[in-house]
Amino acid sequence: MSVIYLDNNATTKVDEQVIEVMLPYLSEFYGNPSSMHSFGGQVGKAVKEARAQVAALLGAEDSEIIFTSCGTEGNNTAIKAALAAQPDKRHIITTQVEHAAILNVCKQLEKQGYTVTYLSVDRKGQIDLMELEAALTGNTALVSTMYANNETGVVFPIEQIGLRAKDAGAIFHVDAVQAVGKVPLNLKTSTIDMLTLSGHKLHAPKGVGALYVRRGVRFRPLLIGGHQERGRRAGTENVPGIIGLGKAAELELLHIKEASKREARLRDRLEQGLLSAINNTEVNGDITHRLPNTTSIGFKYIEGEAILLSLNQYGICASSGSACTSGSLEPSHVLRAMGLPYTTLHGSIRFSLSRYTTEAEINRVLEVMPAIVQRLRAISPFNNDQANWLQGREEAFAH
Repeated sequence: MSVIYLDNNATTKVDEQVIEVMLPYLSEFYGNPSSMHSFGGQVGKAVKEARAQVAALLGAEDSEIIFTSCGTEGNNTAIKAALAAQPDKRHIITTQVEHAAILNVCKQLEKQGYTVTYLSVDRKGQIDLMELEAALTGNTALVSTMYANNETGVVFPIEQIGLRAKDAGAIFHVDAVQAVGKVPLNLKTSTIDMLTLSGHKLHAPKGVGALYVRRGVRFRPLLIGGHQERGRRAGTENVPGIIGLGKAAELELLHIKEASKREARLRDRLEQGLLSAINNTEVNGDITHRLPNTTSIGFKYIEGEAILLSLNQYGICASSGSACTSGSLEPSHVLRAMGLPYTTLHGSIRFSLSRYTTEAEINRVLEVMPAIVQRLRAISPFNNDQANWLQGREEAFAH
Protein backbone atom coordinates (compact mmCIF):
# COMPACT_ATOMS: atom_id res chain seq x y z
CA MET A 1 0.00 0.00 0.00
CA SER A 2 1.45 3.33 -1.05
CA VAL A 3 1.65 6.21 1.41
CA ILE A 4 -0.38 9.38 0.88
CA TYR A 5 1.55 11.92 2.90
CA LEU A 6 -0.46 14.98 3.95
CA ASP A 7 1.48 15.88 7.08
CA ASN A 8 4.06 18.22 5.59
CA ASN A 9 3.81 20.79 8.38
CA ALA A 10 5.29 18.11 10.63
CA THR A 11 8.16 17.32 8.27
CA THR A 12 8.81 17.01 4.55
CA LYS A 13 10.35 14.52 2.17
CA VAL A 14 13.97 15.36 1.43
CA ASP A 15 14.29 16.37 -2.21
CA GLU A 16 16.34 13.94 -4.32
CA GLN A 17 18.49 16.82 -5.58
CA VAL A 18 19.19 17.79 -1.98
CA ILE A 19 20.33 14.27 -1.16
CA GLU A 20 22.54 14.24 -4.25
CA VAL A 21 24.45 17.38 -3.28
CA MET A 22 24.84 16.22 0.32
CA LEU A 23 26.36 12.81 -0.37
CA PRO A 24 29.88 13.96 -1.35
CA TYR A 25 30.17 15.80 1.98
CA LEU A 26 29.45 12.57 3.83
CA SER A 27 32.23 10.73 2.04
CA GLU A 28 34.67 12.47 -0.28
CA PHE A 29 34.75 16.04 1.09
CA TYR A 30 34.89 15.38 4.83
CA GLY A 31 37.31 18.15 5.81
CA ASN A 32 36.58 20.65 8.57
CA PRO A 33 35.50 23.95 6.99
CA SER A 34 37.50 25.85 9.61
CA SER A 35 40.79 24.16 8.69
CA MET A 36 43.56 26.18 7.06
CA HIS A 37 44.46 23.58 4.42
CA SER A 38 42.82 23.49 1.02
CA PHE A 39 41.05 20.18 1.73
CA GLY A 40 39.03 21.90 4.44
CA GLY A 41 38.95 25.15 2.53
CA GLN A 42 36.91 23.66 -0.30
CA VAL A 43 34.34 22.57 2.28
CA GLY A 44 34.31 26.07 3.73
CA LYS A 45 33.65 27.42 0.24
CA ALA A 46 30.65 25.11 -0.12
CA VAL A 47 29.26 26.31 3.23
CA LYS A 48 29.67 29.89 2.02
CA GLU A 49 27.71 29.06 -1.12
CA ALA A 50 24.92 27.46 0.94
CA ARG A 51 24.74 30.60 3.08
CA ALA A 52 24.23 32.66 -0.07
CA GLN A 53 21.46 30.30 -1.21
CA VAL A 54 19.58 30.65 2.07
CA ALA A 55 20.05 34.43 2.05
CA ALA A 56 18.62 34.60 -1.48
CA LEU A 57 15.47 32.75 -0.42
CA LEU A 58 14.97 35.20 2.44
CA GLY A 59 15.93 38.34 0.56
CA ALA A 60 18.75 38.92 3.05
CA GLU A 61 22.51 39.45 3.06
CA ASP A 62 24.82 36.46 3.38
CA SER A 63 26.37 37.84 6.56
CA GLU A 64 22.94 37.93 8.23
CA ILE A 65 22.54 34.13 8.14
CA ILE A 66 23.58 31.96 11.09
CA PHE A 67 23.34 28.19 10.66
CA THR A 68 21.71 26.31 13.55
CA SER A 69 20.62 22.76 14.29
CA CYS A 70 16.86 23.36 14.11
CA GLY A 71 14.00 25.77 14.62
CA THR A 72 13.99 25.24 18.37
CA GLU A 73 17.61 26.31 18.67
CA GLY A 74 16.94 29.32 16.46
CA ASN A 75 13.98 30.41 18.58
CA ASN A 76 15.85 29.95 21.84
CA THR A 77 18.83 31.85 20.48
CA ALA A 78 16.75 34.75 19.19
CA ILE A 79 14.80 35.23 22.42
CA LYS A 80 17.76 34.95 24.76
CA ALA A 81 20.01 37.04 22.52
CA ALA A 82 17.45 39.83 22.42
CA LEU A 83 17.13 39.84 26.20
CA ALA A 84 20.88 39.63 26.81
CA ALA A 85 21.40 42.65 24.55
CA GLN A 86 18.87 44.67 26.57
CA PRO A 87 19.43 43.72 30.22
CA ASP A 88 17.48 46.74 31.49
CA LYS A 89 14.25 45.59 29.78
CA ARG A 90 12.20 42.81 31.36
CA HIS A 91 9.06 42.49 29.25
CA ILE A 92 8.28 40.10 26.35
CA ILE A 93 5.24 39.96 24.09
CA THR A 94 4.20 36.80 22.27
CA THR A 95 0.91 35.05 21.46
CA GLN A 96 -1.14 32.25 22.95
CA VAL A 97 -0.82 30.13 19.81
CA GLU A 98 2.96 29.92 19.46
CA HIS A 99 4.98 26.73 19.10
CA ALA A 100 6.28 25.12 22.28
CA ALA A 101 9.78 26.31 21.33
CA ILE A 102 8.54 29.83 22.10
CA LEU A 103 5.94 29.27 24.81
CA ASN A 104 8.07 27.05 27.02
CA VAL A 105 11.01 29.43 26.82
CA CYS A 106 8.73 32.28 27.88
CA LYS A 107 7.36 30.24 30.78
CA GLN A 108 10.93 29.59 31.93
CA LEU A 109 11.76 33.28 31.66
CA GLU A 110 8.73 34.18 33.79
CA LYS A 111 10.26 32.10 36.57
CA GLN A 112 13.41 34.23 36.20
CA GLY A 113 11.51 37.45 36.77
CA TYR A 114 10.52 38.46 33.27
CA THR A 115 6.98 39.60 32.48
CA VAL A 116 5.36 37.99 29.46
CA THR A 117 2.22 39.15 27.68
CA TYR A 118 0.47 36.41 25.71
CA LEU A 119 -1.72 38.06 23.07
CA SER A 120 -5.08 36.42 22.48
CA VAL A 121 -6.50 35.42 19.10
CA ASP A 122 -10.03 35.58 17.74
CA ARG A 123 -12.16 32.79 16.29
CA LYS A 124 -10.20 33.08 13.04
CA GLY A 125 -6.88 32.70 14.85
CA GLN A 126 -5.87 36.34 14.26
CA ILE A 127 -4.42 38.72 16.81
CA ASP A 128 -5.81 42.16 17.65
CA LEU A 129 -3.27 44.85 16.80
CA MET A 130 -4.88 47.17 19.34
CA GLU A 131 -4.17 44.60 22.06
CA LEU A 132 -0.55 44.56 20.90
CA GLU A 133 -0.33 48.36 21.01
CA ALA A 134 -1.76 48.41 24.53
CA ALA A 135 0.77 45.81 25.70
CA LEU A 136 3.87 47.60 24.35
CA THR A 137 5.82 49.71 26.83
CA GLY A 138 9.28 51.20 27.13
CA ASN A 139 10.18 48.08 29.12
CA THR A 140 9.36 45.73 26.21
CA ALA A 141 12.55 44.08 25.03
CA LEU A 142 11.10 41.68 22.48
CA VAL A 143 8.03 40.94 20.42
CA SER A 144 8.14 37.33 19.18
CA THR A 145 5.39 35.93 16.96
CA MET A 146 5.08 33.16 14.43
CA TYR A 147 4.69 34.08 10.78
CA ALA A 148 2.14 31.35 10.14
CA ASN A 149 0.50 28.93 12.53
CA ASN A 150 1.59 25.32 12.23
CA GLU A 151 -1.89 23.91 12.93
CA THR A 152 -4.25 26.22 11.05
CA GLY A 153 -1.90 27.87 8.55
CA VAL A 154 -3.18 31.30 9.62
CA VAL A 155 -0.73 34.07 8.62
CA PHE A 156 -0.27 36.99 11.02
CA PRO A 157 0.00 40.63 9.82
CA ILE A 158 3.75 40.53 10.27
CA GLU A 159 4.73 43.92 8.93
CA GLN A 160 2.06 45.67 10.98
CA ILE A 161 3.26 43.89 14.10
CA GLY A 162 6.85 44.84 13.26
CA LEU A 163 6.03 48.53 12.79
CA ARG A 164 4.46 48.68 16.23
CA ALA A 165 7.39 46.86 17.79
CA LYS A 166 9.82 49.30 16.15
CA ASP A 167 7.85 52.32 17.39
CA ALA A 168 8.19 50.98 20.94
CA GLY A 169 11.92 50.29 20.58
CA ALA A 170 11.52 46.51 20.86
CA ILE A 171 13.33 43.83 18.87
CA PHE A 172 11.01 41.90 16.56
CA HIS A 173 11.58 38.15 16.16
CA VAL A 174 9.53 35.93 13.85
CA ASP A 175 9.28 32.16 13.99
CA ALA A 176 8.91 31.53 10.25
CA VAL A 177 9.50 27.78 10.35
CA GLN A 178 6.17 27.09 8.62
CA ALA A 179 6.33 30.04 6.23
CA VAL A 180 9.78 29.89 4.63
CA GLY A 181 9.50 28.38 1.17
CA LYS A 182 5.72 28.78 1.14
CA VAL A 183 5.40 32.57 1.03
CA PRO A 184 7.77 35.06 -0.66
CA LEU A 185 10.07 36.95 1.71
CA ASN A 186 12.20 40.07 1.29
CA LEU A 187 13.85 40.78 4.61
CA LYS A 188 15.78 43.72 3.18
CA THR A 189 12.54 45.73 3.21
CA SER A 190 10.95 44.04 6.22
CA THR A 191 10.49 45.16 9.83
CA ILE A 192 11.75 41.77 11.02
CA ASP A 193 14.95 41.85 13.11
CA MET A 194 15.40 38.10 13.57
CA LEU A 195 13.79 35.16 11.80
CA THR A 196 13.93 31.42 12.40
CA LEU A 197 13.71 28.63 9.82
CA SER A 198 14.12 24.87 9.88
CA GLY A 199 15.42 22.71 7.05
CA HIS A 200 13.12 19.73 7.42
CA LYS A 201 10.06 21.90 6.70
CA LEU A 202 11.31 22.75 3.20
CA HIS A 203 12.58 19.42 1.83
CA ALA A 204 16.01 19.59 3.49
CA PRO A 205 17.16 17.09 6.14
CA LYS A 206 16.35 17.20 9.83
CA GLY A 207 19.01 18.61 12.14
CA VAL A 208 19.77 21.85 10.31
CA GLY A 209 18.21 25.31 10.33
CA ALA A 210 19.11 28.96 10.18
CA LEU A 211 18.60 32.18 12.10
CA TYR A 212 18.49 35.50 10.30
CA VAL A 213 19.81 38.45 12.31
CA ARG A 214 19.48 41.84 10.67
CA ARG A 215 22.74 43.74 10.31
CA GLY A 216 23.08 46.18 13.20
CA VAL A 217 20.81 44.31 15.63
CA ARG A 218 22.62 43.71 18.90
CA PHE A 219 23.25 39.99 19.35
CA ARG A 220 24.62 37.74 22.08
CA PRO A 221 25.28 34.09 21.11
CA LEU A 222 23.55 31.24 22.90
CA LEU A 223 26.35 28.72 22.29
CA ILE A 224 29.84 29.81 23.38
CA GLY A 225 32.99 28.17 22.12
CA GLY A 226 34.88 28.45 18.86
CA HIS A 227 34.77 31.09 16.16
CA GLN A 228 32.29 29.35 13.86
CA GLU A 229 29.52 31.45 12.29
CA ARG A 230 31.58 34.59 12.92
CA GLY A 231 31.49 33.89 16.65
CA ARG A 232 27.69 33.83 16.76
CA ARG A 233 27.11 30.08 17.02
CA ALA A 234 29.95 27.91 18.29
CA GLY A 235 30.36 24.30 17.25
CA THR A 236 31.66 22.48 14.19
CA GLU A 237 29.26 23.01 11.33
CA ASN A 238 26.90 20.27 10.18
CA VAL A 239 28.32 20.50 6.68
CA PRO A 240 26.15 17.92 4.85
CA GLY A 241 23.04 19.40 6.44
CA ILE A 242 24.06 22.95 5.56
CA ILE A 243 24.80 21.97 1.96
CA GLY A 244 21.40 20.29 1.81
CA LEU A 245 19.66 23.32 3.28
CA GLY A 246 21.33 25.56 0.74
CA LYS A 247 20.18 23.41 -2.17
CA ALA A 248 16.66 23.17 -0.72
CA ALA A 249 16.53 26.96 -0.42
CA GLU A 250 17.61 27.29 -4.05
CA LEU A 251 14.88 24.89 -5.15
CA GLU A 252 12.21 26.60 -3.04
CA LEU A 253 13.09 29.96 -4.56
CA LEU A 254 12.80 28.39 -8.00
CA HIS A 255 9.44 26.70 -7.36
CA ILE A 256 7.72 28.92 -4.79
CA LYS A 257 5.26 30.76 -7.03
CA GLU A 258 4.19 27.76 -9.07
CA ALA A 259 4.11 25.39 -6.09
CA SER A 260 2.09 27.77 -3.92
CA LYS A 261 -0.60 28.15 -6.58
CA ARG A 262 -0.76 24.42 -7.18
CA GLU A 263 -0.87 23.53 -3.48
CA ALA A 264 -3.58 26.11 -2.83
CA ARG A 265 -5.66 24.65 -5.66
CA LEU A 266 -5.32 21.12 -4.31
CA ARG A 267 -5.97 22.28 -0.74
CA ASP A 268 -9.15 24.05 -1.83
CA ARG A 269 -10.29 20.98 -3.74
CA LEU A 270 -9.75 18.82 -0.67
CA GLU A 271 -11.38 21.31 1.65
CA GLN A 272 -14.44 21.99 -0.50
CA GLY A 273 -14.88 18.31 -1.25
CA LEU A 274 -14.90 17.36 2.43
CA LEU A 275 -17.22 20.19 3.43
CA SER A 276 -19.72 19.34 0.70
CA ALA A 277 -19.67 15.58 1.29
CA ILE A 278 -19.70 15.56 5.10
CA ASN A 279 -22.16 17.53 7.20
CA ASN A 280 -21.28 19.20 10.51
CA THR A 281 -17.80 20.14 9.37
CA GLU A 282 -16.04 23.50 9.35
CA VAL A 283 -12.68 25.04 8.50
CA ASN A 284 -10.69 26.24 11.50
CA GLY A 285 -9.08 29.64 11.12
CA ASP A 286 -8.83 32.53 8.71
CA ILE A 287 -9.42 31.27 5.17
CA THR A 288 -8.18 34.51 3.60
CA HIS A 289 -4.82 34.96 5.32
CA ARG A 290 -3.24 31.53 5.50
CA LEU A 291 -0.59 29.29 4.01
CA PRO A 292 -1.36 27.82 0.58
CA ASN A 293 -0.72 24.25 1.70
CA THR A 294 -2.67 23.99 4.96
CA THR A 295 -6.23 23.32 6.02
CA SER A 296 -7.55 22.45 9.46
CA ILE A 297 -11.03 20.94 9.39
CA GLY A 298 -13.22 20.19 12.38
CA PHE A 299 -15.41 17.08 12.09
CA LYS A 300 -17.97 17.52 14.85
CA TYR A 301 -18.94 14.89 17.43
CA ILE A 302 -16.06 12.46 16.87
CA GLU A 303 -12.46 12.15 18.06
CA GLY A 304 -9.61 13.23 15.82
CA GLU A 305 -7.46 10.31 16.91
CA ALA A 306 -10.09 7.86 15.69
CA ILE A 307 -10.12 9.60 12.30
CA LEU A 308 -6.33 9.43 12.07
CA LEU A 309 -6.28 5.72 12.93
CA SER A 310 -8.88 5.07 10.26
CA LEU A 311 -6.97 7.11 7.67
CA ASN A 312 -3.81 5.24 8.57
CA GLN A 313 -5.46 1.98 7.51
CA TYR A 314 -5.59 3.45 3.99
CA GLY A 315 -1.98 4.66 4.16
CA ILE A 316 -3.06 8.28 4.54
CA CYS A 317 -0.92 10.43 6.85
CA ALA A 318 -2.42 13.55 8.43
CA SER A 319 -2.37 14.98 11.94
CA SER A 320 -4.86 15.86 14.60
CA GLY A 321 -5.73 19.38 15.59
CA SER A 322 -5.64 17.93 19.05
CA ALA A 323 -2.37 17.54 20.90
CA CYS A 324 -3.66 14.40 22.58
CA THR A 325 -1.33 11.78 23.88
CA SER A 326 -2.11 8.39 25.37
CA GLY A 327 -4.26 8.82 28.46
CA SER A 328 -4.96 12.51 27.79
CA LEU A 329 -7.81 14.24 25.99
CA GLU A 330 -6.50 17.78 26.32
CA PRO A 331 -7.13 19.52 23.00
CA SER A 332 -4.76 21.74 21.06
CA HIS A 333 -3.81 24.99 22.78
CA VAL A 334 -4.16 26.72 19.40
CA LEU A 335 -7.76 25.67 18.83
CA ARG A 336 -8.61 26.34 22.47
CA ALA A 337 -7.23 29.86 22.19
CA MET A 338 -9.47 30.38 19.15
CA GLY A 339 -12.50 29.58 21.28
CA LEU A 340 -13.72 26.62 19.23
CA PRO A 341 -16.54 24.54 20.74
CA TYR A 342 -15.74 21.18 22.30
CA THR A 343 -17.64 19.41 19.53
CA THR A 344 -15.08 20.74 17.05
CA LEU A 345 -11.94 20.80 19.21
CA HIS A 346 -11.67 17.05 19.55
CA GLY A 347 -12.42 16.18 15.94
CA SER A 348 -10.10 18.55 14.11
CA ILE A 349 -7.69 17.24 11.49
CA ARG A 350 -4.86 19.12 9.78
CA PHE A 351 -4.00 18.29 6.19
CA SER A 352 -0.76 19.89 4.98
CA LEU A 353 0.39 19.48 1.38
CA SER A 354 3.69 19.86 -0.45
CA ARG A 355 4.85 20.18 -4.04
CA TYR A 356 4.90 16.36 -4.15
CA THR A 357 1.16 16.08 -3.41
CA THR A 358 -0.84 14.81 -6.38
CA GLU A 359 -4.44 15.26 -7.45
CA ALA A 360 -4.90 11.48 -7.32
CA GLU A 361 -3.94 11.55 -3.63
CA ILE A 362 -6.47 14.27 -2.90
CA ASN A 363 -9.12 12.27 -4.76
CA ARG A 364 -8.33 9.22 -2.65
CA VAL A 365 -8.83 11.16 0.58
CA LEU A 366 -12.14 12.50 -0.70
CA GLU A 367 -13.14 8.95 -1.58
CA VAL A 368 -12.53 7.40 1.86
CA MET A 369 -13.24 10.22 4.33
CA PRO A 370 -17.07 10.34 4.14
CA ALA A 371 -17.38 6.67 5.06
CA ILE A 372 -14.83 7.01 7.86
CA VAL A 373 -16.70 9.91 9.44
CA GLN A 374 -20.08 8.22 8.97
CA ARG A 375 -18.86 5.05 10.68
CA LEU A 376 -17.29 6.92 13.60
CA ARG A 377 -20.35 9.07 14.14
CA ALA A 378 -22.54 5.97 14.12
CA ILE A 379 -20.67 4.59 17.12
CA SER A 380 -20.11 7.95 18.83
CA PRO A 381 -21.72 8.40 22.27
CA PHE A 382 -23.02 11.72 20.94
CA ASN A 383 -25.64 9.93 18.90
CA ASN A 384 -27.08 8.34 22.02
CA ASP A 385 -26.75 11.15 24.52
CA GLN A 386 -25.59 14.58 23.41
CA ALA A 387 -25.45 16.05 26.90
CA ASN A 388 -23.33 13.21 28.28
CA TRP A 389 -20.92 13.39 25.32
CA LEU A 390 -20.35 17.09 25.79
CA GLN A 391 -20.08 16.75 29.57
CA GLY A 392 -17.52 13.98 29.22
CA ARG A 393 -15.38 16.01 26.85
CA GLU A 394 -15.59 19.09 29.05
CA GLU A 395 -14.64 17.11 32.15
CA ALA A 396 -11.65 15.57 30.32
CA PHE A 397 -10.62 19.04 29.17
CA ALA A 398 -10.92 20.43 32.72
CA HIS A 399 -8.61 17.74 34.09
